[in-house]
Amino acid sequence: MEAAATASVFQSSIAAFRPSNSVGRSRLLMASGPKFMPLGHLGSKSHSSIKHQFSNSAGRIIRRRSLVVRASSSSPDSAGSSAPIAPLQLESPIGQFLSQMMISHPHLVPTAVEQQLEQLQTDRDAEQKKEEASASDTDLVLYRRIAEVKANERKKALEEILYALVVQKFMDANVSLVPSIAPAASDPSGRVDAWPSQDDKLERLHSPEAYEMIQNHLSLILGNRLDDSTSLAQISKLRVGQVYAASVMYGYFLKRVDQRFQLEKTMKILPGSLGGEDSDIQKAVGEDKRPGAVDDSLQAAASHPEVSSWSGGMGPGPFGNMIKPSRLRTYVMSVDGETLQRYATIRSREAVSIIEKHTEALFGKPDIVITPQGTVDSSNDEHIKISFGGLKRLVLEAVTFGSFLWDVESYVDSRYHFVTN
Repeated sequence: MEAAATASVFQSSIAAFRPSNSVGRSRLLMASGPKFMPLGHLGSKSHSSIKHQFSNSAGRIIRRRSLVVRASSSSPDSAGSSAPIAPLQLESPIGQFLSQMMISHPHLVPTAVEQQLEQLQTDRDAEQKKEEASASDTDLVLYRRIAEVKANERKKALEEILYALVVQKFMDANVSLVPSIAPAASDPSGRVDAWPSQDDKLERLHSPEAYEMIQNHLSLILGNRLDDSTSLAQISKLRVGQVYAASVMYGYFLKRVDQRFQLEKTMKILPGSLGGEDSDIQKAVGEDKRPGAVDDSLQAAASHPEVSSWSGGMGPGPFGNMIKPSRLRTYVMSVDGETLQRYATIRSREAVSIIEKHTEALFGKPDIVITPQGTVDSSNDEHIKISFGGLKRLVLEAVTFGSFLWDVESYVDSRYHFVTN
């Protein structure tokens, strides 16, 4: 499958899952999305298409209100303060109920979720029976309108159940989510990353093979600043928000493919040299490093002025050298295009909506306009001062958020089917 064709199919797949009322607003950020930056390296045959999809989708993510959920001293790392446990406020009755449960009785959240999902299933079944029993056309039209309103309420409740479960998984791991991005009042420099580093905790939440891929992802974003945790950079808030959203989707994809990899590894049915030694893996990946085989996304990223300013002027050579051989990366390169396309697609509208809402709650709504020529004018976009260590923390959290989102989406769908095949 040609890379361009695959990229086109990927974009259509993501578009099919977007809520219909957001299509017009999505176009605001599409123009800047593809030019952003690479999102991990998956091989010359498949990565460019996945990167294109993630970049375009990330460009459509940031547009909703910034809200917070307040927690008491029972939240991780809150130490008795009313620190936020997540940047997004849950608004439905079910969402608010779960918010209180996470604060007062977090160990009871799974049981509460089970009960709420059972009630949602009961309500949905009752609505279907009423529709079948409707007699006249007038009653049917009225009922369908009522049923539509109730279905939207159930969808919102389902989104907030998913979000609460993702937040709960961070709490179980004793990892606090980054609060809404704003300069810290206690920092005279105006930097926004006053949050503590939790890189070690976040690393332990992934398999060794998946974390190798995450390291490559970080290398492509931060370049030779990956180990520089103290230097500050003045960066577009919109750009950071786009990379965060894209990293959430990357984490979702990565967890999905890693689950299959781990299963095949356990069953000892991994293809080819993947069951062998590191030297075999190096040989398999080596083909991808020959001159001319470097992904076009690396060239694009190296020439991007903002990426260059972050990474200290890195070029295609350093980029290629930063991509380290890994078993999971080699495995991804061996997967057929159709399967890879399916794995790179977010399965439900609810999951897409969660990514949108969480990202905008974290970064706020960007100040951009469409010019008469149809281009995006982001000249009024806010710039933030953040350390490279803070950027690394954001990307690690985003990838983990996507990984957790895959887990909870699968769990909830097994009890209340909502994922479209």
